[in-house]
Order: sequence, then structure tokens, then C-alpha cells
Amino acid sequence: MASTARFDDRRTMSRFALGIELDGAGYHPAAWRRSREDPDRLLSARTLQARVSAAENAGFTLATFDDSILPPATGPAGRIDAPTRASFVAATTSTLGLVPAVATTYAEPFHTASALATLDYSSRGRAGWLATVDPGAAATWGRRPRTSTSEILREHRDSIEVARRLWDSWEDDAVIRDWTSGRFLDRDKLHYIDFEGETFSVKGPSIVPRPPQGQVVVFSDSATVLADDHSPAARSDVVLVTGADPDAATAAAAHVRETALVFVDLQVVLDTPARAAADRLAELDEHCAPEPPARLHFSGSPADLVDLLAQLSRHADGVRLHPAVIDDDLPILARAVLPALLRAGIAHRPVPGSTLRANLGLTRPANRYAKEFQ
Repeated sequence: MASTARFDDRRTMSRFALGIELDGAGYHPAAWRRSREDPDRLLSARTLQARVSAAENAGFTLATFDDSILPPATGPAGRIDAPTRASFVAATTSTLGLVPAVATTYAEPFHTASALATLDYSSRGRAGWLATVDPGAAATWGRRPRTSTSEILREHRDSIEVARRLWDSWEDDAVIRDWTSGRFLDRDKLHYIDFEGETFSVKGPSIVPRPPQGQVVVFSDSATVLADDHSPAARSDVVLVTGADPDAATAAAAHVRETALVFVDLQVVLDTPARAAADRLAELDEHCAPEPPARLHFSGSPADLVDLLAQLSRHADGVRLHPAVIDDDLPILARAVLPALLRAGIAHRPVPGSTLRANLGLTRPANRYAKEFQ
């Protein structure tokens, strides 16, 4: 199925998916001060594995891993890139979708598509791609800066298009593995994509066979989608929206829900048995006050968060939670928030053995180069 097909044709059922961001110590710039790990252990493989396992056991549908080639402004730096982190935990997870951030600016889309297809194999069909933009990283890549909005959006749109073409450049049955005849590939089922853009061209085919999901699930930010007249929403499976309040977030969701699944980005600070959320946040702000919230923000009790998520479930297909401090908020989410959503039937645990597409209610796309679909 071509990427320009109506989204309604790709959706198989309605469900509310739960995602969580697991990069660093939490969204708050002072979160590392409240972490249970020493600063030198925050970026370790053991810490990553423990948090991913906790999120999977809690019943989250997916986890995202933010990333940038530039070091963070505050907190520990020197992290391993997001696709490598996701690949590291892939074999030790069984239901959790793994969605690393990879910027579309400057990174070579051929390499991005190959890495994500490999992740889909190692996770047995649970890979996603958080397609971000990172225009400030030009010098790090040794590239000419993308300074205008149109340049950044073009790069974003072209990178997603190239990745989708490369994932389709191998038909599903291109690999033969006929040991007796010595034939392992059907060359007629590998295809050149012949993409010509303004800043790069890609001939293909990919060096990795078609991913188990057909195409990796693509996530994009609503700011990128809504600003582009060419509508990357048609090329994104999930669009992340936010707002200053729930009404603004649901209004943003209405703009794109006809062409993609919609997730609401939500920062959360929860009451713990020992301290109220307001006190926790005030203490964090004393160390390093963050910028004004760029996302919908919640601070309060687990019960009130359940009510908010129930409200959002009537307008969106999912939510991505950004805990203020992962070590403090994730256990409360696992004990008091997700169980209530699961009992109420608002959310459902991912099905073991299913792909991320299936758990999101998306069908497996047909290959655009296969003769029967041309």
C-alpha cells in the first residue's frame, strides 16, 4: 500500500496506547539529582535495561528514546545513540515497542533506514522511528546549516520518503534460501528506488531485507506536520501533539487524526507516598528551573492522572508520558495508574508475539514495488 493511502485503510481497530519516554533521568533538567543511580551510572546499560523492563512489566505499549548528536544542556552527557540503546534491549523484551529518535536533518537516510530495519528484526517486529529535526547540529556533521523552515521540512519529508521506499525495495519473498540450487535471492524482487532530492539522491536497494512489519512505524511531531504544505502526516503513522491544557491538546489532535494516529505528549509529576507532587517539583526547580512547559503538563495524584488519561482517550489514540524523574514516577505509574486504566478497559496490555503495528491497530502495508500492487 502506498504511503499516500487514506489512513482509515491502515487502521484495524480503536485502542488507547500508552507510551513512555525513557531517555536520561527524566524530563526535568534536575532529574539526575533525584535518580537512584550515581551520575556515572545513569547512562549505563544496566540502568537502561532496568527501566525498560519496568516499563514493559507495567504494561506500556511502547517506549521512546530521545536523542541528539549534540550534548544536553544540563545533566550527564555522553550517551550512546538511541538506535543502539533500543537494539541493546530488543532481545530482552517481548511486548514493548522500541522507538528511538533519529533526526532527519543531516543524517544519511540510507543509514537510518538500514539501522531501523535491523532493529525491527532484532525486536521481532516492534520497532518504531521517532523522526525528529536537529537543525543546530550542522557543524557536528560538517554540513551546511539548514536555516529556513522550508529546508528543514523538506529534509524531514524526503528522509521519511526515502526510508519508506528503501523498506519496500525488497519484496517480502525476495529471500529464497534454496540450498540445493544455490539461489538465495530473487533479483527480480529487489528494486532500485531512484530517489532524487534537492540535497541527496538514493538509488538503493536497501542492504537489509524488508522489515518484519513491512515498514517501521514512523512517529512525527505535530509542529513538523502542521507546518508542511506537503503534509508529512501522510507519511507518518503516528503524530505527537500537545497543548497548554487538555482542550488545546484535543484541538490539536483533531487537525491530524484523519491522516494518522494521534498521541498526546504529557509531562507528569506524581504524588508519591512520601511527598506531594507540588513539593517534588518545587525542589527540582530550586536546582534548575526548566523552560516553560513545551508539553501538556500534569502534577498531582495518580487518581487524577487516570481521570485525565480517560478524558484524552476519547480524543486521541494514545499518550506518551514524560516522567519528571523516571526513578520516582515510573513505579507510581506501574502500581497506581496503568492498573486502573487496564481494569477500566481504557488501555490494553500489548499482546505477546504481536508487532508494534498490530498493537497500535495498524495493518501491515503492502509493498509498493510488488507487481500485484502496482
